[in-house]
Amino acid sequence: MLIDADDSQLLLVDYQLRLMPALSGAGAAGAEAVANAVRLAQAAHLLQVPIWATEQNPDKLGPTDAALLAVLHDAKARVLHKMQFSACTDELLRALRPPARPTQGGNARSLPKHLQKAVPPQDEGRAAVVVAGCEAHVCLMQTALELLEHEFEVWVVTDACASRTERNRDAAFDRLAGAGAELVTTEMVVFEWLRSAEHPLFRQVQGLIK
Repeated sequence: MLIDADDSQLLLVDYQLRLMPALSGAGAAGAEAVANAVRLAQAAHLLQVPIWATEQNPDKLGPTDAALLAVLHDAKARVLHKMQFSACTDELLRALRPPARPTQGGNARSLPKHLQKAVPPQDEGRAAVVVAGCEAHVCLMQTALELLEHEFEVWVVTDACASRTERNRDAAFDRLAGAGAELVTTEMVVFEWLRSAEHPLFRQVQGLIK
């Protein structure tokens, strides 16, 4: 199964200024994780994949990294604040899966058929959530596990995630894979979103990787 851009949303969890320096010792260092998060956000913006981002206790951990925040601003992405470790607040879940439209309004059923308005198809939202963030074994993992509980398809971008230690990061990936999340890399996501070298945005998106 490949990731479909038309069915995807991108969720970036807690790439914050005071958190990232503490992750520099992990295998996927904080700087590398941010750089890949920027690439994901740029590709999503070009390919019209909706983007969401979160900040954990920003008064203590600061705002989102400036380079990533600039891309989020260009994409008009929402940045949601939170105190719980999982990003799956009620607000985010409502945004990821819009409420179904009402099937009928008022007393329309009592009208003659030729006066009844056609019922629009329900908006079921996008089922796949491509997610990355920090720390991998805390906020990222709890977010991904809750998304699975809410029956989303979850794709965790491993090279855009980081923890303070490799052991914590790798334990998170093992647990997520066992729970049903797909573990992918930034390039895997981007080229699956494109699918073909004939995509009209191929050169622009490829340039983000190279």
